[in-house]
Amino acid sequence: MTKKLQSIINKLAPVTALAAVILIWFICCDFEWVPAYMLPSPMDVAKAFFGNFTVMMKQAAYTLQEAVYGLGAGIVLAFIAAALMDRFSFIYKAIYPVLIITQTIPVIAVAPLLVLWMGFGMAPKITLVVITTFFPISIGLLDGFKSAGKDEINMLRSMGANRLHIFRHVKLPSAASSFFSGLKISASYAVVGAVISEWLGGFNGLGVYMTRVKKAYAFDRMFAVIVFISVISLLLMALISVLQKAAMPWERKTGKRKKNYE
Repeated sequence: MTKKLQSIINKLAPVTALAAVILIWFICCDFEWVPAYMLPSPMDVAKAFFGNFTVMMKQAAYTLQEAVYGLGAGIVLAFIAAALMDRFSFIYKAIYPVLIITQTIPVIAVAPLLVLWMGFGMAPKITLVVITTFFPISIGLLDGFKSAGKDEINMLRSMGANRLHIFRHVKLPSAASSFFSGLKISASYAVVGAVISEWLGGFNGLGVYMTRVKKAYAFDRMFAVIVFISVISLLLMALISVLQKAAMPWERKTGKRKKNYE
């Protein structure tokens, strides 16, 4: 009974915190502590959200397309880079410092250059998403590959396994958890990266829509778009969690054993 109560409390904690933030927000607007043109009330944002939901969905189709294409390309490139860095030490020494340095460059500074080089189409948006999603996935995979059990690797070698067998049966399962952790971070980065690139040039997308409503001083709609982007990011992360459970059934079995043991 105590464990169930503790589980309910843990689930209610984030909901309570979110409700408290919204309540404080509502009080600040209701007592006019913050001007309405600077901070619209939660009710105004909710009305703008549902009133412009169809428009936001149409714009989100472009943004999600850019995010999915960029995330997919980022996963492929990250997998190749992580596998090469794990296999060849000289590639690791050459590429890893460069990866770290790239994370010190602000994304907002790179986006205008991509628009200048590639135009106002979808190419610069996808490229920026690749840049923002590549690092978490590649580092997660690399850490997972390097954390593979040496005893398991030695056992497979003694049985005549080659490098491909070891990679397939030991290193990939070892890196699965780290990969999905990095993928969850990259999924949220993908949407944000696509929106940022759309701010600086484009014809469609949530970023373009945000720019338009900002110029019209419709801050209730702007807040509604922010909420919409957050919801999309949370849904993508939830989808990745479902994929993780499907791809890693052994984790569920381990979790059940731990619960039974406790």
